[in-house]
Amino acid sequence: MASALGAVTMVAGFITFTETFLSRQMDRRLLLAGYPRLPMLLAKLSAVALTAVLLASYTTSLLWISLPVHRAGPLALALAGAGLAYGSIGLLLGSLVRGELEGFFLIIMLSLVDTGLQNPVFNTLMDVAGVSALPLYGVNQLALSSALTPHIPWSHGLLSLTWSAATSALALLVLHTHRPSRSPWRRRMSVSQP
Repeated sequence: MASALGAVTMVAGFITFTETFLSRQMDRRLLLAGYPRLPMLLAKLSAVALTAVLLASYTTSLLWISLPVHRAGPLALALAGAGLAYGSIGLLLGSLVRGELEGFFLIIMLSLVDTGLQNPVFNTLMDVAGVSALPLYGVNQLALSSALTPHIPWSHGLLSLTWSAATSALALLVLHTHRPSRSPWRRRMSVSQP
């Protein structure tokens, strides 16, 4: 399960980072041409959600075929939560970093550290403080429980949604502040300055 979560996080993070990073100039042009900001931001969030759902469906079907999974629904929800969390992180990094190399490095390192610390083998060997604060903690608990036990901790699935909402809100704030606007208020401000 840890490798499936790691794969989903990296793919979702890379897709949304690349799309956000490469669309900076086009977004700037659209905003300067008068395209409304809110639909553009909602389209980016919709793309993150669609990517997460497609990756979760594909990965769940592969795991269902290859492993004895007890419940596919909670597993798909856990994988979608991982995709949402790291897709939102990719959206945030695509808005913040200056180069592609930095973004890819951060996504790879975050994903590897997060999945490594969530690995049950490492958790039995050492007690790592703060693991429950990582983005994959909730979905890892949900994925492992749904795949291997009859008990399903539904509340753990909400943790990834919290991560996704927080990083999405930060990404939207960064996108909102770093992109130009043709609003009347901004035009008045630029005219009043010499």
